[in-house]
Amino acid sequence: QVQLVESGGGLVQAGGSLRLSCAASGSIFSINVMGWYRQAPGKTRELVARISSGGSTNYTDSVKGRFTISRDNAKNTVYLQMNSLKPEDIAVYYCNARGMVGGVLYERWGQGTQVTVSS
Repeated sequence: QVQLVESGGGLVQAGGSLRLSCAASGSIFSINVMGWYRQAPGKTRELVARISSGGSTNYTDSVKGRFTISRDNAKNTVYLQMNSLKPEDIAVYYCNARGMVGGVLYERWGQGTQVTVSS
């Protein structure tokens, strides 16, 4: 089992920055990909960024050049550095981990952290 605990959300003015953290525990050796998703009110959850165990990254177009995903393997933590925040970035942000144990794929979610941007 993998457990994810997020932190770092909050309220920031437009143009400001926040850094989200996601600490993984449990069977972390089984994780292949970790990512950040977000869900705005009335909208479906969408991928923001993800990073593979090999370090390759992907971003949704709306955050390219503003957000950076990174991982600290020694701390089993993934970060999302969010710069130049906009009101349209307001959402609950969820950490996600995908992997395989015993030949069975799994997916885990964190509890979510609110990001609010004031204009």
